[in-house]
Amino acid sequence: MQVELLSVGTELLLGQIVDTNAAYLAGKLSELGVNVYHKTTVGDNAERLAAALRICLGRSDVVLATGGLGPTKDDITAAVVAQVMGVRLIEDEASSAKIRAFARERGIQLLDSLLKQAVVPEGAQVVPNPVGTAPGFILARESKTAIALPGVPTEMRAMTEQTVLPYLGQRAEAEGNKSVIFSRVLRVAGIGESQAEAELADLIEQQTNPTIAPYAKTYEVHLRVTAKAANRREAEALIAPVEAEIRRRMGDHVYGADEETLEAIIGGMLTSAGLTLAVAESCTGGLIGHRITNVPGSSEYFLAGLTTYSNESKIKLLGVGEDTLAAHGAVSRETAREMARGVSRAASADIGLSVTGIAGPTGGTSAKPVGLVYLGRSDESGAVTEEVRLRGDRLMIKERAAQLALFLLYRGLKARQEGAG
Repeated sequence: MQVELLSVGTELLLGQIVDTNAAYLAGKLSELGVNVYHKTTVGDNAERLAAALRICLGRSDVVLATGGLGPTKDDITAAVVAQVMGVRLIEDEASSAKIRAFARERGIQLLDSLLKQAVVPEGAQVVPNPVGTAPGFILARESKTAIALPGVPTEMRAMTEQTVLPYLGQRAEAEGNKSVIFSRVLRVAGIGESQAEAELADLIEQQTNPTIAPYAKTYEVHLRVTAKAANRREAEALIAPVEAEIRRRMGDHVYGADEETLEAIIGGMLTSAGLTLAVAESCTGGLIGHRITNVPGSSEYFLAGLTTYSNESKIKLLGVGEDTLAAHGAVSRETAREMARGVSRAASADIGLSVTGIAGPTGGTSAKPVGLVYLGRSDESGAVTEEVRLRGDRLMIKERAAQLALFLLYRGLKARQEGAG
């Protein structure tokens, strides 16, 4: 069974919103073992939408459309699907009753535009909307099927999980092609995509099932290991030895998997060790503290985050020596070391983490160019610093510096764990 994704909305073509719906649906369909070979985006124009729909139906068994179901004049998906598939539009009584109740309960005037959402192609299976008013529908005609869902992500996801995925799963099983495509994503920090790929070159060249695909994120590398099998358990069994070999080669650079973030992994390590943390940031402007506090329960181990941007604040709040700044500058190993020690002392934390650098685009010199960053970590065993040179615009440098500072902290906690073990 081949499914094609059709995203409807002029705002997608204008770049006003990002099409997260397509990414979500592609991932869910892969878990069902469904082939997705094409993804089409079209604006809110009836003629162009009809042409796109005919192309999609001509090469795929199922077209899964999102967007264009709603109360406004440019919500045309239902009408165009009915036209292309040769049926008329009718009012779904259950959906109409729900909309009437919605308006009555909220004291909203029952406009014709609201009731327009209850109009669906004749013969379609209505897909209930548990979090909104516009229903979706599944229309099968001969060997082709059109599925239409609202474009609002929360509504689309709920309808997909409650109705569409069970429908497609049962259909795939009935057609005798039930399988799953399962992926495990290994998260890699501290090295770039090209280096990660070089470490795994022979595995990638020899891959069949599972396959390995490295791809760069904003400040880390993801290694996607994907297997196709009759069920998830068999797919996981295929992935397991490949994952083990990747972890063996990459060592501590693989810090987690799937949805695990570096800050969440660090939080778990700090909690299990009973340690506390404080952070001093200069060029990252609070990004490290922001990421750490995104983890629920971080108040148990994160004591303080100080954004000490000026030399004066480094001296007054962290105790960085005036002579240190005069001799070495704010962007130096010496300053990073004293910042880490100073913030741990000021907050009475077990570990201090620091970052200072030049994010640009101005402020660099030949001796200290834009992208030069120093990281520091301090604990009872002493202080360590690292120099890194980063590329990119100001935000990229800040984000990458924050990631590398967290990775420095992670490596220290990992070494502590291994030493204790």
